[in-house]
Formats: sequence, structure tokens, C-alpha cells
Amino acid sequence: MAGGVERVLTLKANYFAEHFGYDVTIVLTEGKDKPLFYPLSDQVKIVNLDINFEKLWTCSFVRKVFVYLKKQRIFKKRLTALLMTLRPDITISLLRREINFLSNINDGSRKLGELHVNRANYRNFEAGDTNFIKNLFAKYWMKSLVSRLKRLDRFVVLTEEDKQAWAELSNVCVIPDPLSFMPRQKSLLTEKRVIAVGRYVYQKGFDLLLQAWAKIEKQHPDWNLAIYGDGNRTSYEQLIKTLGIDTTRCHLNGRTQNIELEYQKSSLFVFSSRFEGFGMVLVEAMACGLPVVSFACPCGPKDIVRNGEDGFLIENGNVEALAEAMSNMMSDREMRVTFSNQALKNVQRFQIEHIAETWKELFNEVISVVV
Repeated sequence: MAGGVERVLTLKANYFAEHFGYDVTIVLTEGKDKPLFYPLSDQVKIVNLDINFEKLWTCSFVRKVFVYLKKQRIFKKRLTALLMTLRPDITISLLRREINFLSNINDGSRKLGELHVNRANYRNFEAGDTNFIKNLFAKYWMKSLVSRLKRLDRFVVLTEEDKQAWAELSNVCVIPDPLSFMPRQKSLLTEKRVIAVGRYVYQKGFDLLLQAWAKIEKQHPDWNLAIYGDGNRTSYEQLIKTLGIDTTRCHLNGRTQNIELEYQKSSLFVFSSRFEGFGMVLVEAMACGLPVVSFACPCGPKDIVRNGEDGFLIENGNVEALAEAMSNMMSDREMRVTFSNQALKNVQRFQIEHIAETWKELFNEVISVVV
């Protein structure tokens, strides 16, 4: 488990077990006998059903169908047996393959679903990686998904914006992700450095950020841009050359083990995503006292950033407006300090204590419902 969803899952499971005294079991299908990426409380149990869906990626298309159907049958059998043994009060699905049959398991538990991607981009393909067949499949798959979501006791999404997208459902509620860490200190806003964080993929819009940077870098010769994240940087390195960007002041870095320190060494955070499920790095940066400039992409930033108060929300994909907002923030230290102070206040609503209490209220609510 090494992604953002896994990090949030671990954080919540640890809190539920240690602070609420819940009996928490996490059920996995992959990575049997492999160490967990994020530290898990001794009070949280792990059950690995050892399905190994990852094998599908090594199969031809025709064989993949047969292998998937076989593994799905095994998954249903093993998960059903486990839930009938555990008899949990609540079962939460992260809307993976179990959503196809979870509501049919009569173990007595309330069934909740939790989605970490906005609806418009769920099962979304990268730019250039779509065709008629994939689009047709996506429409069929979404129709099938909605019918299964209706059977859940509650369906949890991360933002109010995304909630509006599920108009067919009456069981939707909003609980944002919790802040993954509480910084030991905030940025002093003395370093003239802009920071961005995310994977080097189309979704994160670093190509748009570099285009914006190319427009303003000469106006701010004492500022640097630093990007941190996993993935292939080749196309972005080529774009830097094409745009004529000064490579001594624009750095494409890999993943760092101490992102908190990098936030603290910066004075402005820029969020250039084309779409998101939430935008945890926005919350992290604000918790470190960084003012932000963000595209108002679906979904997340509009629920996190208070425009003109702790940052600026820019028309999604508008490179000119992004460059202008960045330049304005870089030119005005007093504005950065004001926005920083407000960000530190506003971001408190995402502390794990507040988010966990919202989950606790939801658990109590669904359990108290008489069937």
C-alpha cells in the first residue's frame, strides 16, 4: 500500500482503533507477505485474501477475461466467508471489485461505500488513451455502478461539489480526507521558491504550470520553481527546453521522504491539476502556512481554498490567469503573510480529530437505523 488512498485508510484505521476503541480489520486482495508501506497500529488487524488481481496485467486480452472471472468468483467466496465469520457492524468498500457483490452478502453489517475520485473522472483514461469501445464500456460500467451504489446504506464522497454529481442517489454524504500530518513548524515565507507536488501525469497539469512559469520567470529572477513527485519526467524536461525555461531555477524532482520540509522551505504552493478527487497536497501545504494558487478544477479545490482569503482559485486550465495570480502573489510579501495566517486557521477543519468524529456520527447513524 503506497498511494494516497492507502495513506488515508491507514490514518483513519489507526485513529478508529486507538481513540475510539473500534475493532478494525482491513481486508486486502494483493501483496500477501509483503510489508505495509505506511505504519499500522498493532490494534488494527489485517486479512489478506491473496486473490492477486495484479496477475491480470500480465495476461492477453482474451485470457484476461477468463482469469478475471475466475478470480472474482474466488474473491466473492472468500470475502463472504470472512464477513460471515467476523459479523462486523459496518463494512466499508473503497469501491473496488467487491462493490459488484458486497450488498448481497447477508452478514448483518451496514454497507458503506467510499469514493476517492470525482465522478466525472472515475475510470477516466489518460489523454490519448481512449476510443469508442472504452467510452462505451465506461458508460455501461457507470450505469451498473450507480445501481449498486443505490443499495448501500451510505455512499461517502470527499466534496460537496462531487455530491451534486450523483443526482440519482439519495444516500450520498460528504466527509473529506483528513490532514495526513500536523507540521512541527510553518514556513517562514523567506525562501523565494514556488512548490508543486504530485505524480508526473496528465491529470496533475504540470505542463500547464510550466507554461505559466515560462511567462513570469524573467519578471522574478530571484524565484525558483520546484516540483516533487513520482513518474516519468521526460516529457516535462523536453517541455522546459521547448519553452526556454531557465533550468537553474526550475527543478523537476522525484518523490521526497520529507515533503513537510520542502513545504517549509517554500513561500507559495501552486496546484495545477486538471481534475482531482480531493487535493490532499493543498491541505498539507496550507497546514505548513503556504498561501496557494490553484485551478478551480473538479473536484476539491473549491471545497478547500477560500478564494481571496487563503489563496486564489483560477479558472480551470487558464494558463494566463494562473501565471498572473502566481506573479501577483510572488510580488506581494504582505499578501503572502496574510494568506498564510488565514490558511493556518482554515485548514484546522481537516484535522483527523474533526474528520474522525464525522465518521463516528455516520457509523452511529447507520447502526441506529431500524430495518
